[in-house]
Amino acid sequence: MVRSGNVVVCADPGVPALGPSGASAHLRGVATALRAPIVCVSATDRRGIGGDVGVPVHGVGLAGWPRWAPRQGLREVRTARRCAERALDLEPTLVWERHSLYSDAGWKVHATTGARWILEVNAPLADERRRYGGLPDTAFAEAWERDVLLAAPEIVAVSAWLVEWLRSLGCRNVRHLPNGVAPHHGRRAETRVRLGLDGRLVIGFVGSMRPWHGVERVPALLDALPDAVGILVGEGGPTHPRLLRPGQLCEADVADVIAAMDVGLAPYGAEAPPWFCPLKVLAYRAQGTPVVASGIGDTRLLVGDGGTVLSAGDGVAAWAEAIDAWRGRRAEPWVRSWDEVVREGLA
Repeated sequence: MVRSGNVVVCADPGVPALGPSGASAHLRGVATALRAPIVCVSATDRRGIGGDVGVPVHGVGLAGWPRWAPRQGLREVRTARRCAERALDLEPTLVWERHSLYSDAGWKVHATTGARWILEVNAPLADERRRYGGLPDTAFAEAWERDVLLAAPEIVAVSAWLVEWLRSLGCRNVRHLPNGVAPHHGRRAETRVRLGLDGRLVIGFVGSMRPWHGVERVPALLDALPDAVGILVGEGGPTHPRLLRPGQLCEADVADVIAAMDVGLAPYGAEAPPWFCPLKVLAYRAQGTPVVASGIGDTRLLVGDGGTVLSAGDGVAAWAEAIDAWRGRRAEPWVRSWDEVVREGLA
């Protein structure tokens, strides 16, 4: 898909263009499909590089702000204005913006040039930060977010929950646009041999291992499945004698490890937010790796007939039984490409 005049903007300091997180992979996927440069705060952070992208990356840096300033959000406002200025330099006719708290970058470009502005919403960010990251001035953040959302002429939301939430705020032209995945072909046989997994039941998890991701279930599942080996791809998480920890990997290597798994896990706890569209499930499905997941967010929709969906409150025995039911079986690979996502977003 070759297009001209496109720019992808993300003013979130926690989403570097080349980072290893799902948010960064999403940013790269959209930009690659649009053949659009990325305007962001930085290209990388301390976590290193998790993927590459064949488009220019314009990192504007985090704006300075005095430590004594009462509203921390104003530093992010100034950073977003830097993103807007850099995007204006590129003379876009389309701005695809990843919604970031305190950012009105796409709005500024749209108002200045008349460029088409598509705002992609992945979470109710003020609420998310209040729950998980701390929010010093909730009223200011919520008012800022609401103004931006109501100003956006087009919004694409990654989950059905978000669509309903946005419409309840009075947002216009809101569409459901689930995530995509990079089409890497994982090498199952080679990776199993390399990791010494031949003949073993392999269960695994890919992700950032936040408290609500449910990875604390994995050691108990390994105890319930004595012939199983576990793999956790990412930083942090639990330990177990039969748990492999390859750390952060680039996207192509993650595809290899997922292909080597017999079951991919998305074991979200009951406290998990209802608004997400898990990239890990799409990554499992792309390799034909059966999924066992909690039915939270858009998980049930994405798993489809490629796995088993359980209640977040089900115990270890139910999870072990669901995993065991997929022993020796593969699912039909399903790839929802970023080209497909962008095509639907532009329609």
